[in-house]
Amino acid sequence: MSHPVLLVIAHGSRDPRHAATVHALTQRVRAQRPGLRVETAFLEFNAPSVPRVLERLAAEGADEVVALPLLLTRAFHAKTDIPSVLREARARLPRLHIRQADVLGPSPLLNATLGRRLREAGVRPGDLPRTGLVLASAGSSDPEAIAVIAEIARELRHTGWCAVRPAFASASLPRTEDAVRVLRADGADRVAVAPYVIAPGRLPDRIAAGAEAAGADVLADVLGPAPELARLLLDRYDEARVMVGASLSA
Repeated sequence: MSHPVLLVIAHGSRDPRHAATVHALTQRVRAQRPGLRVETAFLEFNAPSVPRVLERLAAEGADEVVALPLLLTRAFHAKTDIPSVLREARARLPRLHIRQADVLGPSPLLNATLGRRLREAGVRPGDLPRTGLVLASAGSSDPEAIAVIAEIARELRHTGWCAVRPAFASASLPRTEDAVRVLRADGADRVAVAPYVIAPGRLPDRIAAGAEAAGADVLADVLGPAPELARLLLDRYDEARVMVGASLSA
């Protein structure tokens, strides 16, 4: 029996760096699991759209798809937008079995990716006791998503940083620059900013601008096509695939 197709669903952006990063990540997923068919679709701004890819897969004879939201928290897009798009697709394509996988976070693999990007930006293990960390996410009005970011910050605090503060580029407070200044005022010798976002775009640029405005010592890159992140996509795919098999055999 063939494996379900993995359909990675990204939000999309007018910034061309966004789609390029998403495609680089899905290419790494293919490299980690040769033989698995991996497709990419976007909710808006970029092509192909989710309905278009699902229609093509159905026309080509695919019978199972695992739709994986390229999202770090369960907020509006994961709870409303993507389920709505998939529900409409199921109604139009009844022969295509579509399962929505879970969002990516929280996960130790995401924390490992953050660590990778911080090391690449110059942070060394011996720096942590005198360095404050700003965990800068895109932001959300969803309380569940905000709580997840706060919990990740608390977890990171126990990995050696002198202090860790969450920050948000939109919808919530504090902003990156405010979190940097609070860490300085609390006595951190150095401050590092780690964007908890997958791909470049308007909100990551806002995080970078806030870090620069407040004089952060280190600004890590976005998570991007890191091997740990590719592995996490495959983990979520495998989890959903088990559920697909269970539901089809029930």
